[in-house]
Amino acid sequence: MKKLLVLLGVLLLTGPLYAQNATRAGHYTIHHNALTTDMLSPKVAQAYGIQRSTSRGMINISVIRDKPGTIGEPVRARITLDARNLLGQKRDDIRLHEVREAKAIYYIADFPVAHREHLSFDLQVTPEGETHPLHARFDQEFYTR
Repeated sequence: MKKLLVLLGVLLLTGPLYAQNATRAGHYTIHHNALTTDMLSPKVAQAYGIQRSTSRGMINISVIRDKPGTIGEPVRARITLDARNLLGQKRDDIRLHEVREAKAIYYIADFPVAHREHLSFDLQVTPEGETHPLHARFDQEFYTR
């Protein structure tokens, strides 16, 4: 749980510098964030087997089901990720994997990035128990220097 809190804290604190967004869709909120992995603490990077580097990007996605009077409930989801650069070239090297800690569920991937590489992320998210996917989209430019 402590690792999760540290990771979430890093992601929240870097929000103004990196894409930190949430997309509301139906009765769900899809939280999505991308940053360079040098922003992670060495301890968190080691815990998740992520190489800390300005030339590596990381995406973090979580799906929260709305529950009135609460901050919501994390849910498992099937997520399809499509990432493309400004030339429309698809990045096939971004593979999400699920992380579960206590009640938290999130999906992460790390991947190489170039200086000023701009990626558009399109997400199709099908929460467990649902039949139709929800959609989210965001852009991130990575600075490696």
